Amino acid sequence: MESWLLLALLAPLLGAIAVWTAGEAVACRLAALAASLSLAAGLVLWGAFDPQADGPQFRTLIEWVPQLGIKLDLAVDGISLPLIVLTGLVGLAAVLAPAPEGRPKTYYSSLLLLLGAAMGAFASLNIFFFYFFCELATLPKFLLVGIWGSDRGRSRKEAAMHLTIYITAGAMVVLLGLLYLSTVTGGFFELKDLKINTSIHPLSEQVQIWIFGALMLGFGVWASMWPFHTWAPVAYGAAPTAANMLFAGVLKNLGAYGLIRIGLTLLPLGARHWADCLAILAAINILYAGWVALRQQDWHQLIAYSTVSHAGYLLLGIAALNVVGVTGAVLMMFAHGILIALIFALLGAFGAQGRRIADFGGIARVAPFVGVCMAMAAMAAAGMAGFANFASEVMVFIGSWQAASTALRFGTVAAVWGMVLSATYMLRALRTSFYGEPTGPAVVDPSLPARAPYVVLLAVLLIFGFFPGLLTQPIQRAVAPIAQLIPAKANIAADAVPGAMGHHQVPAHAAQSNE
Repeated sequence: MESWLLLALLAPLLGAIAVWTAGEAVACRLAALAASLSLAAGLVLWGAFDPQADGPQFRTLIEWVPQLGIKLDLAVDGISLPLIVLTGLVGLAAVLAPAPEGRPKTYYSSLLLLLGAAMGAFASLNIFFFYFFCELATLPKFLLVGIWGSDRGRSRKEAAMHLTIYITAGAMVVLLGLLYLSTVTGGFFELKDLKINTSIHPLSEQVQIWIFGALMLGFGVWASMWPFHTWAPVAYGAAPTAANMLFAGVLKNLGAYGLIRIGLTLLPLGARHWADCLAILAAINILYAGWVALRQQDWHQLIAYSTVSHAGYLLLGIAALNVVGVTGAVLMMFAHGILIALIFALLGAFGAQGRRIADFGGIARVAPFVGVCMAMAAMAAAGMAGFANFASEVMVFIGSWQAASTALRFGTVAAVWGMVLSATYMLRALRTSFYGEPTGPAVVDPSLPARAPYVVLLAVLLIFGFFPGLLTQPIQRAVAPIAQLIPAKANIAADAVPGAMGHHQVPAHAAQSNE
């Protein structure tokens, strides 16, 4: 099975090279083939995955700089597996979406590079390569917005620069936190080594607070956490359809994923210290972005602020620090990633004619397929039962309320009101553009073959809405050991180790058990 994990990573990366060197006429076909192979590999891994087993599975280890502990260490567990499948699904749908005019080789190679970078980040068990793959996505993001972006509102060059500056600034803060973490634990980069070392030689509470704070800030920028969220509306307002599907559906999850995979796992005292602050920021995300979304007259800006609002639910689930809340956050990464990719794909079906909500009317009459799909997507975004989004939101609500913290319970109340805001702006926009008498530019339903990505994405939301246990069971199995590491508030003083720890080496027997 290890070869399938490598295929999921290498197919889009090698496909990007093949597309770049091939002729323009075959660029789209090669891109679709590479994305299909990556998705197929992810589905094979899912089929072979044992939800009852502990720890990562299908591990692939390639030594790179062993003297520094830098290895290409790939594996999947219950947290990363749904995100790898999500990346494959959204990646293939993005490649099949209508492409903008000009430079097809550069366009498709950029999309595949984004797809490969996300696959590598979600599968990496080495923090060096996790960071490397996250940074690998920066250049294609800049190109996709700067070359094929829209000039509505801000210019595409300004939007590309805005996006790059924010993401790079967040990456620098993450890098400082990761380097400090590696330094105080003896120079390790492997997550297993770091976990063993911190269990034998726990870091002081103060050190954990500083490192987790840096990671929360840096990963928070990636996840569009308030007040560092402004890059998202700018980027989503300018980016082409396929880029938005990957930006909002996949890559924005890297921030929340990194906070769970690195922050909660290795810095439990730091996570406990910052939990209330994170919950308050999550509540602001939900309410502030929801209120701003109510005022939007542009479809892309409406959905952009909707994603910022829903990022608050992810952060709230993580701040709960319990199995239910974190499991809900991971499930929401999958569900909201599918949903937002579907919405941006549907907007691409009529976006060439304009994006103002009030400029359209009666789309459902002249393009019934697009109308039905958008109505179902709006219901999912509003938290309707039967969609995977509903299951994830309920788990976040329960987990945050069970945390029994004033800040977390305030966040829970804010999240419930956020659902009201979400239903209001989504259904109002749906009514204005899709119902009533047909007005504005003509919209045509996509052809039968072109409808396949929309149908698949909707089917995934419904399947996991009715059967969420297919995902929650493996997620809970992976989240439970992480949640057990985090002490209750009353126990922090007794469990904390005074004084900052210096350099520690993993004992020989521990290092051997890691191989």
